[in-house]
Amino acid sequence: MTRKDGRRSLLQLAWTVLRRGPAPTTVLAREVLGLDGHAGAAARAVFALLGDDPRFQVDADGRWSLRGGARPPGTPLSRLCYAVVDVETTGGRYETGHRITEVAVVEVRGGSVTDAFHTLVHPGRRVHPATARLTGISDDMLFDAPAFDEVAEEVFRRIAGRVFVAHNAKFDWGWIRAQLGDALGDVPEVQRLCTISLTRRLVPELHHRNLDALADYFDISIHQRHRAYGDALATARILLRLLDRAENLGIGDLHSLKRYRPRKTRRGQRDLFARSGLPRRSRTLV
Repeated sequence: MTRKDGRRSLLQLAWTVLRRGPAPTTVLAREVLGLDGHAGAAARAVFALLGDDPRFQVDADGRWSLRGGARPPGTPLSRLCYAVVDVETTGGRYETGHRITEVAVVEVRGGSVTDAFHTLVHPGRRVHPATARLTGISDDMLFDAPAFDEVAEEVFRRIAGRVFVAHNAKFDWGWIRAQLGDALGDVPEVQRLCTISLTRRLVPELHHRNLDALADYFDISIHQRHRAYGDALATARILLRLLDRAENLGIGDLHSLKRYRPRKTRRGQRDLFARSGLPRRSRTLV
């Protein structure tokens, strides 16, 4: 049994014990952790397991209970499947006729990158010159690319049933949602995570959270920056580092991850796109 799976089993066992009613630390140590010796060591072990989990609470007498309205522990983060997505576009707003030019979906499962899909997409219009210079995707490169309608079912299949992840997830989800809706008349219902938001909460010491800054912080190389596959693959590797950090903080499942806030926050953060020298991505579809 892995450490992560073990943590999940212990959280579930603690939940089961406390559903019967409040219990002292010594009882949890014995029934959940199998510790029946040194009281101080047992207490430290129980606090390490439950102390940062918002579903559990302890009073001044050391009696633990479940918080009102708390959900039972869900699927552990290490067992979830994630679809890490990046899109490139023609450079403007969807409402004015701009479209996706490249899409990549990188699958993360069991603590590693397991599969990937990426393709250029013919947008049915010209790419804005500034965007072409940034991404390197030219009109000539897109001439023989499939239309989004031709790849929509594959994109849908690779996203459905997974946690949708992107760096600035509102942007990428907005484009995917719009184009899948047009192509198929349907959009998968998915949980979503943004690596910018996760970094703000899990790595609060970082002042800059753009993709380059995170790649540098985690010592991750980006192959073909500003291309869908290169950025999605780097984001997937960053996600794995963030999930490791979440696990080390005692965050057991997706619900807890979304609710987690650091105890101390850092103020005065710079805008993610400021001073980068790069044009801002449209935020219309957020």
